[in-house]
Amino acid sequence: MELDLDRAIEFVASAIEVIAVIVIAGSILLSIFNIVKNYSSRKPGFFKSYKDRIGKALQAGLEFLVAADIIRTVIIEPTIESVIILGLLVLIRTFLSWSIIVESEERVPWKPGKKEVAAE
Repeated sequence: MELDLDRAIEFVASAIEVIAVIVIAGSILLSIFNIVKNYSSRKPGFFKSYKDRIGKALQAGLEFLVAADIIRTVIIEPTIESVIILGLLVLIRTFLSWSIIVESEERVPWKPGKKEVAAE
């Protein structure tokens, strides 16, 4: 019974990783398609829009990957070593996510963006 539960949890974690890959790859392919399709127009902010889409796709993908790591580490192999590795992975992915926000939105994550300030 426990073996079946472990297999099911491993399957769920793997499925979440596949979703992350689909989100990242699909968004990149869609963005490339839009760039090729709209290249001749070259509207202002054209490449910034592309960069923003890629950044948001990477952020979403990273969130899915962190969720899969948490499920796999905490549920399946809860050893000190695996928890330390999970902590390092979460730190690295959090730093990557933070870097993506800084790069794409040109702001630090704890300050409101232009859209958030305008809404207030």
